[in-house]
Amino acid sequence: MTELVLPNHTNQLGNLLGGQLMHWIDICAAMSAAKHSQRVCVTASVDKIDFHQPHKLGDVVTLNASVNRVFNTSMEVGVKVFGESLKEGKRVHSNSAYLTFVSLDDNEKPVKTFDVIPKSDDEKRRYKEALRRRDTRLKSRKKK
Repeated sequence: MTELVLPNHTNQLGNLLGGQLMHWIDICAAMSAAKHSQRVCVTASVDKIDFHQPHKLGDVVTLNASVNRVFNTSMEVGVKVFGESLKEGKRVHSNSAYLTFVSLDDNEKPVKTFDVIPKSDDEKRRYKEALRRRDTRLKSRKKK
């Protein structure tokens, strides 16, 4: 997904609003989950998002999403965010985020979806790491 940072997306410093970027991340991840599951998907959780580099007015923001792993009724989607200054021709990785989505059936009930079958080394790494992150999420939930 590619977006152009316009004036209504920025704060007083001319930087992309964090909330706007979080919205784009959620939309991009939701589309990835929906394409994978061929169903409507809803956000169940969002892991921590760190802002490493600001995006300026006029920058192009590219978001790449992938379904890393499917669990019982949930799936982890990873999103990588890149910013590009067209003036400088410089592209930087600014954010990464992990979101959990649930695909819904026609009655809006959670339903299991197609498994992910990792093939490349990168897909296998993301698949393995997704289980570790899920375990951390579940442990954190039990503490509350």
